[in-house]
Amino acid sequence: MSAGYQEVAGGAPVELPGPWSSAAVTVVLPTYNEAANLPVVVDALFGLSLTGLRMVVVDDNSSDGTGSVAEELAARHGRDRVSVVHRPSKQGLGRAYVDGMSRAVRSGAEYVVQMDSDLSHGPEYLPQLLGALLSSNADVVIGSRYIAGASLSQRWPWHRKLLSGLGNAYVRAFLRLGIRDATAGFKLWRSAALHDVDLVGVQSNGYSFQVEMNHRAVRRGLKVLEVPIHFADRAAGQSKMSLREQIESALIPIRLRFGPRGRQPIHGRTALAVGQCCEFAVPAVPAVPQPRSRHRASHRKTAVKAGQ
Repeated sequence: MSAGYQEVAGGAPVELPGPWSSAAVTVVLPTYNEAANLPVVVDALFGLSLTGLRMVVVDDNSSDGTGSVAEELAARHGRDRVSVVHRPSKQGLGRAYVDGMSRAVRSGAEYVVQMDSDLSHGPEYLPQLLGALLSSNADVVIGSRYIAGASLSQRWPWHRKLLSGLGNAYVRAFLRLGIRDATAGFKLWRSAALHDVDLVGVQSNGYSFQVEMNHRAVRRGLKVLEVPIHFADRAAGQSKMSLREQIESALIPIRLRFGPRGRQPIHGRTALAVGQCCEFAVPAVPAVPQPRSRHRASHRKTAVKAGQ
């Protein structure tokens, strides 16, 4: 098993009760040159006790044969469980997520997961994210690196930790979203929430997609929950964030704040899990979730973060 996966400190996956473990969950995995990591993450995800789990692999014409590896995985696990989107070139992480998440919603997913394919996001955290969302009636759950109980890989160089920390501080100060890890890439969404944020209207092409999605969620009053994870270093390969994407990431908060949408009032505040609130108890018989209309979330006020 890959070294990066062994590093993950998530422990044994949470065991969810039957109605929750059979939920229609689709994981979207964008790939570019992840041939070594993709089989490990796919097998780990299918090893979870989530009977309704599906995957969409979105490959940007990887030069290392990741697209062919994805097709082999689809043939092995069944094309009804793994679908592959082949894009003609590297068009950016944001566009890959829009393509994959849109396909997941059209295919009937109740819940859609954003997750890196490099094993920096431990697959064993997925049941916990789903349980946290269902037990709290949240719209979005973030696997966070910057709340109590979270940790970063010891293999991360100091300059990468500094860049990540400063980037999050910049977004938090500029956009005032109330989210500690505003650049996180490990998220679980209700499909109705993706309609609410107008997924197909997202303009960011690169890693700033994460910030724009958070901004849209908060502006529409969605309930956002953060739970702690251990963020591991990638198992193999190299980070692919280009200079162009770094510039976009620096400029997107300015556009979001001063653009037409940024000047609209915030409908609500996020409800963030901090400290002991990050853990949840799975009841013996899960509560029946309240019905949610497509636009219900945009008209309600969410709980205020503790301490604000």
